[in-house]
Amino acid sequence: MIGWLAEPDGLWDVLVIGGGASGLGAAVESASRGYRTVLLEQHDFAKGTSSRSTKLVHGGVRYLAQGNISLVLEALRERGWLKKNAPHLVRDQSFVIPCYSWWGVPFYTAGLTLYDLMAGRLAIGRSVPLSRKQTLRSLPNIKAEKLRGGVRYYDCQFDDSRLAINLFQLLCELDGVAINYMKVTGLIMDGVQVSGAFAEDQETGKSYRVRARAVINATGVFVDQVLKMADPVARDVVKPSQGIHLVLDRKFLKGKEALMIPRTSDGRVLFAVPWHNRVVVGTTDVEKQHAELEPRAEQQEVDYILETAGRFLDEKPGRGDVLSVFAGLRPLAAPSGSKTKTKEISRGHKIIVSEGGLITLTGGKWTTYRKMGEDVINMAVRKAELPKRVSATRKLKIHGYREGIDPDAPRSWYGSDEEAINDMIRFDPEMGEILSEKLQIIRAQVIRATGAEMARTVEDFLARRTRVLQLDVMESIRMAPRVAEIMAGELGHDRQWESEQVEAYTSLAKRYILTENPKQT
Repeated sequence: MIGWLAEPDGLWDVLVIGGGASGLGAAVESASRGYRTVLLEQHDFAKGTSSRSTKLVHGGVRYLAQGNISLVLEALRERGWLKKNAPHLVRDQSFVIPCYSWWGVPFYTAGLTLYDLMAGRLAIGRSVPLSRKQTLRSLPNIKAEKLRGGVRYYDCQFDDSRLAINLFQLLCELDGVAINYMKVTGLIMDGVQVSGAFAEDQETGKSYRVRARAVINATGVFVDQVLKMADPVARDVVKPSQGIHLVLDRKFLKGKEALMIPRTSDGRVLFAVPWHNRVVVGTTDVEKQHAELEPRAEQQEVDYILETAGRFLDEKPGRGDVLSVFAGLRPLAAPSGSKTKTKEISRGHKIIVSEGGLITLTGGKWTTYRKMGEDVINMAVRKAELPKRVSATRKLKIHGYREGIDPDAPRSWYGSDEEAINDMIRFDPEMGEILSEKLQIIRAQVIRATGAEMARTVEDFLARRTRVLQLDVMESIRMAPRVAEIMAGELGHDRQWESEQVEAYTSLAKRYILTENPKQT
């Protein structure tokens, strides 16, 4: 794909900078309308925030409580479309709110019934009150003392980085171009007008000039850095907020239903959600002054989640029970001059057009990625005077689309691509070599990742093509040497590359560990 950038007279209709949820959404939207589209990502797709979510596709019960009706309506619609377009990645998930006060059951039942009604024909389930006995049956591990009952409602669960991979594959199928490890180092300026970007291949050091009619800055928490390439005195438009998640063994939340605490001691929301045979617990909301590619969980965040979860679970989790901890930065669209706390800032997206024509997309969340893409490309069409074409992404099936998948199958997240993996094993039984019995990872997945999913490093495979890093840090470190050996053979690298990859990955993975010897399953 890099060869496309080498054309000296090449002109793209749309250049998207950033390979996370917002950038991929914008690029797919653009290419699906027939515009000549290229996306450049400085690291790997979904390397940042877009692989570190709570793994929920949801309307946002909390936003309903805040009175942000328009955002909830939009998110509920998008939840429905995403479920239809990517059934291999998006699944219905029931949540139970345990209620310990007399007013809890009627209050939350009323609010969640409104939530269901707002989804209209895209609703996925009906919220219902639960008796004390039903609540304990649904959440066998919660504390029973003073429990009055509960409320069950429905949202969706997904795999964030796998959706990102499928989106870049869809982009390529639509004749768009997506390149990872291609860092934008500056913007091409024709006077004051932004007309493209300078980019550098992070693997070879080769530089490129990429000219485009419209340039979209969709770099998440790093949008201010790109904005300042066009205008060094531009004000910051993002207010980063850190959220962390702890991954625990399923023994802490038995059954298939998720736990939702709508209001913790400091007014936040806490989720405990079954995911890949683990439990993801989160999240926090801590304002950060600076954007980081690899943010670290702060001690007080970890303590907050463990303490809060422990107040609702029979067995209180400790630091030694944490299999992985991951942190991500939300790119909140900061209101000008506001001192609003990050947990109170709207998760809605914002589009900003600079004097030189740079189009910046910020805010938003995974659930609304498609609508964000539609809105920003509508803006690009107007500003760059591209031919007007109607959006078709609302009903566009995402790569890997397959219905009727067994959600408990170890490779169900591949959707229709799972057949290609099975074919590899049938042709060469050695492809079935088990790299992790615990997580059901096999050699064919590594081969598939390098050949069809643009994995370039051991981290790409263990963190995003599969989710081993977030599911079990120590298991991922154990696997790293064999993964490096297989990837080196596929990519034509030598033993030194293998050694460097293992060292780099191990150093990174240790940042996801809370204790030296976390309990294993």
